[in-house]
Amino acid sequence: MENKNHILLVEDDREIREGIEIYLKNQGYEVFQAANGREGLAVVETEEIHLGIVDIMMPVMDGVTMLMKLRAMGQEFPVIMLSAKSEEVDKILGLNMGADDYVTKPFTPMELLARVNSQLRRYSKYLSATQNSTANEHIYTIGGLELNEETVEVSVDGVPVKMTPMEFKIVQLLIKNPGRVFSADEIYERIWNEKAINTDTIMVHVRNIREKIEVDPKNPKYLKVVWGVGYKIEKQ
Repeated sequence: MENKNHILLVEDDREIREGIEIYLKNQGYEVFQAANGREGLAVVETEEIHLGIVDIMMPVMDGVTMLMKLRAMGQEFPVIMLSAKSEEVDKILGLNMGADDYVTKPFTPMELLARVNSQLRRYSKYLSATQNSTANEHIYTIGGLELNEETVEVSVDGVPVKMTPMEFKIVQLLIKNPGRVFSADEIYERIWNEKAINTDTIMVHVRNIREKIEVDPKNPKYLKVVWGVGYKIEKQ
């Protein structure tokens, strides 16, 4: 079955790049290659991209810089970062800059494909939500925090807050269940509809959300941690 999704593969190692492309094309995806971040951004300017696979360490322009520029351009498609085991700091930095997931080298083709398919399923649902303007309006409010499911927007005290699709889904889950504590595993499984395999990303996304919605992220008013249990949006 043909997938109409376009995948941008940014990796300076030609053998790795071409090896990944073979597996993706076998799944029916259309693949666009780039050898560094600058080339990757050039592809985005001319092609519609639905998912990016971006290596962190590259010449000319590294993956984290490319990701920052992508998000600054308003490009919201999911990005999976590729990192070596020695690049833990870069990995977390990439997630802070707006990456949706990461895969550590060396990885198996099946592991990467599973992540690709998972991210594209979630992104497809996100796009459907933004395009179905005829759906009933659902607005959830906790204090000054407001989430609108119809427009897929979040605001704090009336000021719009720009969120990635992943961040929006997490806030959506928590704000619709005020006061209820969700474990990282449960958040992952609710959003991806599959068994939790990488809940470290949830912790990073929660930290990013706090930076965006809290006046004092270290003393949060809305998104709180219940130590040893999970996360919740507090009833006001």
